[in-house]
Amino acid sequence: MGLGGISHWIIILVIVLLLFGAGRVSNIMGELGKGIKSFKSGMEDDEDEKYRRYEERKKYEEDQRRLARGQQPIDITPSAPPAAEPITPPPPASGDEPPRS
Repeated sequence: MGLGGISHWIIILVIVLLLFGAGRVSNIMGELGKGIKSFKSGMEDDEDEKYRRYEERKKYEEDQRRLARGQQPIDITPSAPPAAEPITPPPPASGDEPPRS
């Protein structure tokens, strides 16, 4: 005879209740339920993280394909203004003296 029968489980349950009391068993079951809920929540968070990484990777690969097809990204860096032409002084008039050095 194994522990598979319903009568065996009832006897074990009565012994556990006598040893620990109904309040303590209730607390243990509550903590077990919280642990299971926390585990499920952790698994969902892990799935959310995997999905976020998948979306980032998908966007990166899409950008790479677009660049490979010849579409270049828009350059938004400001460019420097064109250099001004140097101003040369006018030639001296015929009646003016040459500058002294």
